[in-house]
Amino acid sequence: MYTLSRRHFLETVAGSVALGGVAPRILAVVTDDAVDLAKPLPRQVVWQDCEVGVIFHFDMPLFAPGGRTHKNSIHETWDPKIYNPAKLDTDQWVATAKAMGAGYAVLTATHFNGFMQWQSDLYPYGVKQAAWRGGKGDLVKDFVESCRKVDIKPGIYMSCFRNAYWKVDRYQVDYGKGGPKQSEFARTCEKMFEELCSRYGPLVQIWFDAGNISPDEGGPDLLPIADKHQPEMVFYHSPQRREHRWIGNEVGYAGYPCWATMPDLATAEAMHKGRWKGFRKVLLHGDPNGKLWSPGMVDTVLRNHHWFWYANTEHKIEPLDRLVKFYYESVGRNCNLILGLTPDPTGLMPEPDVKRCAEFGAEIRRRFETPITETKGTGKEITLTPPQPQKMDHAIIMEDIAEGERVRSYLVEGLVPGNTWRKLCEGISIGHKRIERFDPTEVAKVRLRVTESVAEPHIRQLALFNTES
Repeated sequence: MYTLSRRHFLETVAGSVALGGVAPRILAVVTDDAVDLAKPLPRQVVWQDCEVGVIFHFDMPLFAPGGRTHKNSIHETWDPKIYNPAKLDTDQWVATAKAMGAGYAVLTATHFNGFMQWQSDLYPYGVKQAAWRGGKGDLVKDFVESCRKVDIKPGIYMSCFRNAYWKVDRYQVDYGKGGPKQSEFARTCEKMFEELCSRYGPLVQIWFDAGNISPDEGGPDLLPIADKHQPEMVFYHSPQRREHRWIGNEVGYAGYPCWATMPDLATAEAMHKGRWKGFRKVLLHGDPNGKLWSPGMVDTVLRNHHWFWYANTEHKIEPLDRLVKFYYESVGRNCNLILGLTPDPTGLMPEPDVKRCAEFGAEIRRRFETPITETKGTGKEITLTPPQPQKMDHAIIMEDIAEGERVRSYLVEGLVPGNTWRKLCEGISIGHKRIERFDPTEVAKVRLRVTESVAEPHIRQLALFNTES
């Protein structure tokens, strides 16, 4: 039996990049279902089914003199009383996400500045000391409740990588030097994490920007807390658990092919620390032979390239066609897309941003909400017959990822006038979702032929669309 080596995979990835993204042909062989495939946990399937998410960056530096937000103010703290968003409305934030089509939303509960946006007595720098709502406000509570009103799954962003209040940089106190307060900071992180995990009901994920170091390196011991309070939550990430991966850029695209599997945890940790020369390519493309289920997260921002609000940057809002391109090159390549949104210091999403998000959601719904026809099935060939011969220009293919990624190459053909089969598109990886675009073609039937696989294909959906209509 021929199996694809990691070296061969990296060579094909390099070839793909060199050819400007043209997908190389990967050799594989059909085996039986006993093949040892990586498979997702149920919570990972739930996260991948969300497909599109948003992250709201909102933090104390928005209220600082001069509005210094871009550098996230990692070396400076302020009197917490200046935190006072007079019009704050998380219902409006989440309505923006809903209109965009987001399945989940993430809040920066505490960013690099260390300001805690929930009621906590762990240290005196948070909303409890703020002027906002007389020190009684709880942004995390408001946010989670707003999400649940409109059936969006809430998630939380928390930083142990940097914390200005504790003078932490790159996980270590004393701005990266470490010292006697390191253990105290780690215990505080555990308590912060426990408060967030235990008080607000089920969460879809906790997002640790830049991850965490392990307990034996002086980091907090977080996994027992996650397992106790949030057993159905995706954890991102630490050397012990990486339930999805950063795609390796912040500009809105995944590579193709893009697999949801990665090398083992030890190799993934080496990649994270930059000890593996090809790690960026593997983040971008995954590893088809990987034993770690860690699908890609494609993160980018609505206002290029501002994660926090800045005045007079409306001209930086991404145009609609760019947002649609992000969608095709993330969700359409087996990844989740997460878009950074920036409430202003009053506590509202700016109207130009709200409008663009609604336009984006409407366009994706226009294209893909109603297929011409769809089906599902098991096996190497699936045929789909529309109600009548008609033009189409897109196919969406989904595997049942609960059974692992089985397809290694495929071909989609249409039965055109003259009763002949014509190639519409072909590809390599499918995974959770692959969006294929092709020239508008009138067809009477469409068939998906899996030309190479590592086990019997399980196709969750084959759907056809005409986006010109």
